[in-house]
Amino acid sequence: MDIGYSASARRLGLVSAVAVALLGLVYLALLGAGFASLAAADQPIGDPWFSRLELAIVVMMPPLVTLMVAVHAWTAPEARALSLAALVFMSLVALLTTAVHFPILVLSRDPALAAQPWTPLLLSFRWPSLPYAIDILAWDLFFALSMLFAAPVFAGRGLEAAIRRLMVVSGLLALAGLAGAASGDMRLRNIGIVGYAVVFPAAAALLALLFHRKRPSA
Repeated sequence: MDIGYSASARRLGLVSAVAVALLGLVYLALLGAGFASLAAADQPIGDPWFSRLELAIVVMMPPLVTLMVAVHAWTAPEARALSLAALVFMSLVALLTTAVHFPILVLSRDPALAAQPWTPLLLSFRWPSLPYAIDILAWDLFFALSMLFAAPVFAGRGLEAAIRRLMVVSGLLALAGLAGAASGDMRLRNIGIVGYAVVFPAAAALLALLFHRKRPSA
């Protein structure tokens, strides 16, 4: 297939994919440490792990978007409508999750704000709260849609087939995480976390390998 992408797009994709894979490993390690610190499975993760997770999420957003930009540049012309949809949905993920996690990271420890009666609703990551609902919208819906639109772009065999399967699994698991919001049981959202915190970093690592192997057009 004539890929038709540039050397700069290849470099962007390679660097972004490596960054997403490595940051995904960091996030997964922090998440595991946070869960291990809990006395009960239904408790929210507390500091210092929560703040570290918030920071990791915010830092991950730029390479996540640029990775999908590179995927769109790599995609063959007949499939670029799908990759563009994937890019738009991933941009929504980055916009919404940054708008959620950055204010919590910066503002939630202000003593004056912490004393306000509305703080748990607007500046906490405990269910039910507005930030938690927006984050579910970002990751369990828009991220899932991004993966499911991007997966058919990788129509080849071998490495492309592996990326396609991982994206489909990641997207379906993220969608399944919506069961947490539907039932009010956030333990069910852990299904979605497996999709974007475990399966997707593996897909990003394979994307790095793909960009490394595929040479740009002249």
